Amino acid sequence: MTERHLSIDQVAELLGTTSRFPRRLIEERRIRYVKVGRHVRIPESAVEEFIQSRTVEPIRLRVTGLRRAA
Repeated sequence: MTERHLSIDQVAELLGTTSRFPRRLIEERRIRYVKVGRHVRIPESAVEEFIQSRTVEPIRLRVTGLRRAA
């Protein structure tokens, strides 16, 4: 097993948030985590999955003939 497991502070830094946000994700079970004794660690892949599942792609508008008002 070579995957890194991150602390709450490390996840918060990656997401650009305070540590309160990853704690809330854990509490609401919206992200996978591992309990190591009393410590909580989040697999890097879980953070990537979380980001990927919440990524919103831009809408591609079709270019149609430009119309001018007469």
